[in-house]
Amino acid sequence: MSAFAKWIPLTERRLRRARLVSGLIIYSFLLMHMSNHVFGLMSVEAADDARPIFLFIWRNPLGTTVLYGAFLIHIGLTLRSIYVRRSFVMPKGEALQIILGLAIPVMIIDHILATRVASQLFRLSDSYETVVHLLWTKSPISGLRQAIALVIVWIHGCIGIHFWLRHRHWYPSVWPWFLTLAILLPVLSLLGFAQMGRSMTNPTFMLSGFPGGYYDPTVLPANADSQLQMIRIAVYCSFAGALLLVFVLRGIRWFGERAHLVTIHYPTGEAISVPRGYTVLEASRLAGKPHYAVCGGKGRCSTCRVQIIAGEESLPPAEPLEQKTLDRIGAGSGIRLACQLRPSASLTLAPLLVAMPERAVVAEGYESVPGREREIAVLFCDIRNFTSLSEARLPFDIVFLLNRYFAVVGHAVEASGGRIDKFIGDGAMALFGISGSAADACRQALDAAVAIASGIDELNRQLADELTTPLRIAMGIHVGPAVVGTIGYGATQSLTAIGDTVNVASRLESAAKEFDLPLVISEPVAELSQIDVSSLARRDIVIRGRSVPLKVFAFHSAGELALLQTSANKVRQPDRV
Repeated sequence: MSAFAKWIPLTERRLRRARLVSGLIIYSFLLMHMSNHVFGLMSVEAADDARPIFLFIWRNPLGTTVLYGAFLIHIGLTLRSIYVRRSFVMPKGEALQIILGLAIPVMIIDHILATRVASQLFRLSDSYETVVHLLWTKSPISGLRQAIALVIVWIHGCIGIHFWLRHRHWYPSVWPWFLTLAILLPVLSLLGFAQMGRSMTNPTFMLSGFPGGYYDPTVLPANADSQLQMIRIAVYCSFAGALLLVFVLRGIRWFGERAHLVTIHYPTGEAISVPRGYTVLEASRLAGKPHYAVCGGKGRCSTCRVQIIAGEESLPPAEPLEQKTLDRIGAGSGIRLACQLRPSASLTLAPLLVAMPERAVVAEGYESVPGREREIAVLFCDIRNFTSLSEARLPFDIVFLLNRYFAVVGHAVEASGGRIDKFIGDGAMALFGISGSAADACRQALDAAVAIASGIDELNRQLADELTTPLRIAMGIHVGPAVVGTIGYGATQSLTAIGDTVNVASRLESAAKEFDLPLVISEPVAELSQIDVSSLARRDIVIRGRSVPLKVFAFHSAGELALLQTSANKVRQPDRV
């Protein structure tokens, strides 16, 4: 074992990757298998005629080895995850995955024995004609059980893929399509199975091709039932024994660890004593102490990070997975990930992202979104000289004017595919690209800028008799990475963005005021939106905290921007013949 580990280190990262790859192999098999069932809506013959592609991939020595190897690896890693977990206090999603993962082998063992094993040992046909006749006519209870197993395996796979992809920036845009497939495919597959079963209830169906009389292809040779029963008992006992061994080893470890407790102290005075080997996150969950862990405790995010106050010298060094995440966020001295840190001695620490009980965090009916880094475009908009404009007006008049102005901005942003983040005084902040690409975000932000400028011109015409001077706006647009998530408390929560990108966009809006121009955009926005800015003067502005000035482009009017957008659209979408 040590020699094997020397050549192929079994790190947590490698084991998670093996679990993911094996799960994807099983999911691919199931996807093709269920798709084949759908042809049963036409006929049994159509389902059998569609099998060659499926059989070509999975019914050869390589395909069989890969598939059953993936099954064994996935089940083995599931049992290992149960062993290494110190506490069964976990989010409901994780608990559901473990329960489904343990139920699947129990549900599908009989199906594998009745098809693959029986066909190999006794030369029994496993065509749709044979299997459907067996599960629908001779043993409908087994058929119902296999239908339930199919749904369980499918749900387990879909949940796993959702957890794997949910933090990808492109996932929200394709999620509705994945959900549609996840619902339709098992429904159509089961309907195909039912249709084949109904078509075979007529006894004359089985007479086709057998003029000598009725032929039942599911009849096993003599003594075959007893052999299959012995194999079935051996397989079930092996799985039950492996599961029992996991819990026995957990019990032995628990007794050994109870003799070596470590205490985790918090600045609030709380103290949690747990056996050595527990992670800080597991200790918090065991004690019922709220602790953020957006990625589920897999070291893929930093939301569970803690600041070590005392006892840092006794801590084990960070593993590569933890160190990679800490390096990415530029963590300072004494900062560790609670999901990866297993203290070997007592220590004092403080969570850096303080969590509250779930019922206190989210207002009723409000969707909370954890902070995630996304590539977005941010637009800031403000009224120039608003103070002097409002000096001679009554407060209620100011409220009326601001509401009309905010309506123009809000409609323009939403119509362009963006989201109003907040209104601040006479200014507004809008986000684009929360569920799309950065290039689309830039184009949407520029569309919104044109619409805002056009709406303000129309508002000036409507209020010409009320305004001593026309409304003039200043806008700034920048694109880059920002953390997008729900911030606030109770009913005042809102989805917002935080990061350098937001600060730069605000600085560009201030630059537009300084240049006395309606719009200033950064060079990355111009490049991603593919507008031709060769006719515009490029300027450099100083951004606080940056040693290199930022290149920007300023527009003298919204019409100038609209003209550049029109030419860019022609380049991106050439005339069709």
